[in-house]
Amino acid sequence: MTELAQKFELHPNQIGLWKKQALQGFGHLFDNGKPPDSSHQDEQEKDELYRQIGQLKVENDWLKKKSEHLFGKNWKDGFDK
Repeated sequence: MTELAQKFELHPNQIGLWKKQALQGFGHLFDNGKPPDSSHQDEQEKDELYRQIGQLKVENDWLKKKSEHLFGKNWKDGFDK
């Protein structure tokens, strides 16, 4: 480490800190390519997206029902017919 510190003009403690961080954190890169907590974040994001899809489906169905009620069952075909 001393040789690297001199070569790159860094303090040896900084290189030691980087080495320690690398040994602690880079192991997961070879497992699945994602940090350990990313699967939990992915699951939360997926749940939120499914919730939004469900909400939009309910709203869309409600609008279709109200449109049929107000304009008749053939409201999509236009009012001229």
